[in-house]
Amino acid sequence: MARNRDPNPPASSPLSPGWRLPAGSVSLPEVHGTIAVPSGAGLWRKLFAFAGPGYLVAVGYMDPGNWATDLAGGARYGYTLLSVIMISNLMAILLQALAARLGIASGRDLAQACRDSYSRPTVIALWLACEIAIAACDLAEVLGAAIALNLLFGLPLLPGVMLTALDVLVVLYLQHRGFRYVEAIVIGLILAIAGSFGIELWLSRPDLRSVAAGFLPSASILKNSDMLYIAVSILGATVMPHNLYLHSSIVQTRKYTDSHESKREAIRFATIDSTVALTSALFINAAILVMAAATFYGTGHQDVADISDAYKLLAPLLGTSLASVLFAVALLCSGQNATLTGTLAGQIVMEGFINLRLRPWLRRLITRLIAIIPAIIVVWLYGARGTGALIIFSQVVLSLQLPFAVFPLVTFTSDAAKMGQFVSPVWMRSLAWVVAVVISLLNVWLLYQTFVGL
Repeated sequence: MARNRDPNPPASSPLSPGWRLPAGSVSLPEVHGTIAVPSGAGLWRKLFAFAGPGYLVAVGYMDPGNWATDLAGGARYGYTLLSVIMISNLMAILLQALAARLGIASGRDLAQACRDSYSRPTVIALWLACEIAIAACDLAEVLGAAIALNLLFGLPLLPGVMLTALDVLVVLYLQHRGFRYVEAIVIGLILAIAGSFGIELWLSRPDLRSVAAGFLPSASILKNSDMLYIAVSILGATVMPHNLYLHSSIVQTRKYTDSHESKREAIRFATIDSTVALTSALFINAAILVMAAATFYGTGHQDVADISDAYKLLAPLLGTSLASVLFAVALLCSGQNATLTGTLAGQIVMEGFINLRLRPWLRRLITRLIAIIPAIIVVWLYGARGTGALIIFSQVVLSLQLPFAVFPLVTFTSDAAKMGQFVSPVWMRSLAWVVAVVISLLNVWLLYQTFVGL
């Protein structure tokens, strides 16, 4: 009979012969292996048991950073950048599947795998790059939630930013009750966002033929430096580096066993979970861009990229105040949802890269402050002015950090010595390397366009 996973497996474990060090401490020890997987159950019960981590990852693909970039893309260029959203989402599905594979097969999250495989200076550099990415991501999420509180209740931005820090207490409370509570809250907020934008789409009445055409890639994206800037910021907002670390950890909350059969089943169901969840993120991101294109493009409001301006214009342009209210409610749900998962990602990265283990409340407070301090500085200096441009810029920063997470992930999952029989199949490895190279080339092109001005 297969045994339950040992939190401290020996270095000679047959499931991971290529790793330099023992797996050591488990990732997110408070919730590791706490969700039972029924043995001998049918397909739907197994799907339900493994459903959840994919949705925690998916919230990062529909956060306020996505809103800013999707609004800018739809308002300025109509439906053209829908193809970028679709391609980015397909990249995300592939990369998150690799992250789940790594976590389940090796018993390590991506940060722990990097610490095991690279020199200390390289690990420190990767850790700092990831902390920058988390800070950039949280800058967008915190500002988005603060803007939503301002729009709905008139709360000034600075108190709104500080209020978002309470998510530390929420995460601690929910994890104490059980990780399923965290997943339930996240899924509930996703449903609220999806419902809001379903109504927004109905109110905006987009041209369905133009929407379909927008999913076809256009060479004009590469030729127009301004459009390319928005396209790469969409990529940065869609494929988030810290989500790769997060996913490789939280898939280990399921109580599968060390047997090959159990791990193979866990990889299969975790992949289904993340694919379905990210498909919902594709719908929401596309809905934001389609709404912006149908409402603002070609109406004299094509320069609308600021979330606050979009909120104010939706009601008069669509003829009902419901449009603006739903927009702000969905924004608040989106921002708070993403900060919950961002806090978890900060814990995983800090523990995984530098093996710094603190009391849960202190650890979360530190990771939250790393992210929230830049947001407070931005609001203090700029107030509501310029927040849209800052959010978009934060997504470009995220995109520039992607290769530092993607290349290690693809390298590890392509290594048969590390992954054993769970090494990525040839077709997946080939696609993953293409995605990694494309992401890097897009970033080089963006820098060239930005600084050379061509």
